[in-house]
Formats: sequence, structure tokens, C-alpha cells
Amino acid sequence: MSELHYATATELARLIRARQVSAVEVVQAHLDRIEQVNPRVNAIVTLVAEQALDAAKAADAREPAGPLHGLPVAHKDLVDTAGIRTTYGSPLFAGNVPAQDDLIVRRLRAAGAITVGKTNTPEFGTGSHTVNEVFGATRNPYDLSRSAGGSSGGAAAALATGMVPLADGSDMGGSLRNPASFCNVVGLRPTPGRVPDPSDTNAWYTLSVQGPMARTVEDVTLMFGAIAGFDRRSPYSIKEVFAPEPEEGVRGLRVAWSPDLGGLPVDPATAEVTATAPPVFERLGAQVEQVELDLSEAEDAFRTYRAWNYALSFGDLTGLGPNTAWNVEQGRKVTGADLARAEQGRSRLYQRMAAFFDTYDVLIAPVSQVPPFPVEQPHVTEINGEPMPDYLAWMRSAYWISVLHAPAASVPAGFTADGLPVGVQIVGRPFEDARVLRVARAFEQATRHGERRPPL
Repeated sequence: MSELHYATATELARLIRARQVSAVEVVQAHLDRIEQVNPRVNAIVTLVAEQALDAAKAADAREPAGPLHGLPVAHKDLVDTAGIRTTYGSPLFAGNVPAQDDLIVRRLRAAGAITVGKTNTPEFGTGSHTVNEVFGATRNPYDLSRSAGGSSGGAAAALATGMVPLADGSDMGGSLRNPASFCNVVGLRPTPGRVPDPSDTNAWYTLSVQGPMARTVEDVTLMFGAIAGFDRRSPYSIKEVFAPEPEEGVRGLRVAWSPDLGGLPVDPATAEVTATAPPVFERLGAQVEQVELDLSEAEDAFRTYRAWNYALSFGDLTGLGPNTAWNVEQGRKVTGADLARAEQGRSRLYQRMAAFFDTYDVLIAPVSQVPPFPVEQPHVTEINGEPMPDYLAWMRSAYWISVLHAPAASVPAGFTADGLPVGVQIVGRPFEDARVLRVARAFEQATRHGERRPPL
């Protein structure tokens, strides 16, 4: 029973359904693991142990129903959880206890999952380094002196250390993918609309999505099936029911490889690891071609829409942290002409990439341009001697992809010489989330990098 905390969600679900292990045993094993390792990594910031055990007892008393029956899950501290503190990583909401669950939480509970707590995030998810004034920083399990990434850094660190088998996250500019890459787990940024997020303030905003994280692609797929699905309160919600593709590998698929997404600086240690991915796909029978990309129009589109959204969402708040306040100020400067230019550029880019995906089935590239950096460092300031003008710029490899309205997964690709995890990004055609997961699964099975555990 001591190794239940590192069993996959798929295996745990099978064991619980067959009554070879109880939900109480599974939840208790993970609570024990949280007690053991969380003080060192600071991933779970609000714990509801008694509530989780009560839910597990209730699960054991009834017949298994949903696909996640009895499985522990942690929710990012950006999503509302009824009766459970939700701070959004901000001192302004340090004592906030919502009255209702967000849709993703309701869907996970309806599928049988059991909430054990909330995971750390920067204030309002602002940035790819998980630190805030309420709870402090989340540390990388593979090197406690390093960042766990962000903004779903708490989720990634909790998964890597066996505190939970499943965790939800969100992604505007890489917040599901970057921490997955930094912590050697799997994160999927779905096609916008796959996981609806009803809103009464920015219902049409497509840059930010919610999605699943786990230690394996199979577990991500299991969780994705529970949270994906149509909801009429989201105007671009997808009606098509998500169904995984058969595991047929990647033989015959056309794979485009971009080592730098069109000239972005990439740290040599990261570049060395991600360069090992194309030969893997070739050995698996895919047709791999290195390509030259021009995604530069994504820069203006992302920054303009992001700034506009921050002013819309947080412009009425005072006492914001410096990163959030900076984004709000940038948003207040956005004009109608700016939005028109961003929309035109994004539309041109979308059509160019539609033509690109007529030729290629998937694109593979680095997730992050650098390996995990020192945890005390607010953000990356330079890459290969090239200064980063602000805290956003070092994550272009992730946020340029966000603009494409495409699914993208981060899958473990290996480790630097210092033992730091590096992920590879698998990007698919819009709406082909199942294809991305199939390709990710094939790569994962061929390499098994995700099976290397942190030295805690």
C-alpha cells in the first residue's frame, strides 16, 4: 500500500472498481504522502483531509459509477470550490471561501473524483513561476532550489511527488505546459471550447483554457474525458464528444520539427534534450521534417488580447501585485486600432497554420526555452545572452502556440546534465486533441522519461 501514491490514476481506478483496494486506502495513502513531502515543495496550499476521507468512505459505500470513482484530485487555486478556501494567489482574497463550485470541479466530482485540496499559483495565474504573497513559492521536486514553473506549478509539483494522481490547471500563455515540462509530468492545453469555462465577464475570450494534468498521457486522457463536453453557457463550447483515438502509434504520420519556433533563443541544455525527440519519432515510423516557421504575428496578438483581458478582469481591483498591475496598465492602453491589428494578425496566422497542417499532422517543438531556473529569481532575464524585456518574453515558445487555437501537450523528453526535466511540445490541428494525445502516448511509451521520480 505504501506505493499507492505513485500508481497511475488508470490503475487506481481499476483497483477501486474491482474492490481490490478501497477509496479510503487510496485517499489516505495520498494524504500521507502530502504530509511527508508537501512541506518541502509547497505545492498544496489548502488541504481538506477530513472532507476527503469522508468522501472516500461514502464512495466505498456505493457502487462505482463515474470513471474517476474514488480518485484523489487537487484543484488549482484559481477555480472556485464550494466551502474550500480559494485565494487566486492574491492577498486580496486570502480568506475567500466560494459558495459554488466552478464547472470543472463539478464535472470532476460527478465523475467520482475526491477533492483533497488546492494547488499553488501566482496571483491570478500571472506568470510562469509559481510564487505569491499568500503562500510563497512552489519548489521544483527534482531540485528544490529551482522553480516548478507556472502558473499551474503547484499542480505539477504535486503530481511529480505523488501527492495526487490527477490535477486540473489552466493555460493562457503556457500555464499547463510550462510546469509540466519543468516537473516531468504531462499537461494538455486543449482546443478552446473542449473544456468550457462559463463566464459573465469575458465569455468570448479564447486564449485562456482549462485542462488536465497527470503523470501519464493515459491518465490525462482519462481525466480529459471527464471534464470535456458541451455547455451552452460557453458561446464557443464544442458539441462533438471527445473520444480517444485508437493506440496505433505514429507510423506514417507527418511530423514537423522546429527546434526554435522561428528563431527564438533556446538554452543549450534545453535544446540538447529536445533535439532527441525527432529521432524517436523516426524510429517509430513517422516522417519527420525540420521546418522553418514564422509565428511572429502571434507576439502582438497575444500581448494585445492578454492586456485587454487583464484590464477587463482586474481593472477595478486595488492592491494588486506588480505583475498583475503591470498587465492591467498595459490593458488600459489598448485601443480599438490595437485590437483590430491583433485580430487581423491572428487571423492571418491561423490561415497560414491551417495550410501548414494540410501538410503536417503535428508540430513538435520545445515547451519552454530554458530549463527550470532558480526559485528566488522572479523570471528569466536573458537567454543565450539575449535580454528578455519583461517577465513574459521568455515564454514565447508557449504563448505563441496559445494564439493558434490549437491543442498542445507537454510530454517529458528527458533531463539536462544537472538532472532538470525538459518537456517536448506536441501541437496538433485545432480540434484534433485526440491526435495530439495519441502522438504523445507513443512518444511517452517509447522513451519512458516520465517514470523517473524526483529524489525526495
